[in-house]
Amino acid sequence: MSKIGIFYGSTTGVTEDIANRIAEKLDGVEVYNISGNEDKLGDYDVLILGTSTWGFGDLQDDWQTALDSLSSLDLNGKKVAYFGTGDQVTFADTFIDGIAIIHEEIQNSGVTLVGETDIDGYDFGESRAVKNSKFLGLAIDEVNQSDLTDERIEAWTTELKKVL
Repeated sequence: MSKIGIFYGSTTGVTEDIANRIAEKLDGVEVYNISGNEDKLGDYDVLILGTSTWGFGDLQDDWQTALDSLSSLDLNGKKVAYFGTGDQVTFADTFIDGIAIIHEEIQNSGVTLVGETDIDGYDFGESRAVKNSKFLGLAIDEVNQSDLTDERIEAWTTELKKVL
């Protein structure tokens, strides 16, 4: 069984809540705020990285600080899944851009991306987190589609279990 770590950055608590809800669906997962825990990333075979997107496509503060140390870590061979929280209506042109910022930082470090999801069912303008017509990970909009969150987490974690 792979050792799974969930690392999140959260300002208002929404991303932290989603991290814990994801952890409930996966066995033996450990959950950390990324702030001050960057050194623990190396301890896991599978990294589930979560962030909100702030303002007009900015990375959440905890991650902004951690980003510099990411590039110096040996992540070769690790599986990485992302989840992002955002508001697809108010910030339709930067919806969940935060996960793309993290991905761009580590994509060439030997990681294997898992957990991409369909963009169907969302109504946004643009997102840096869309590659090949799929989100890089799980997209959560607690502002406009909170009624779909549990269903999306369930479907995503079910798919993750198959590739892990």
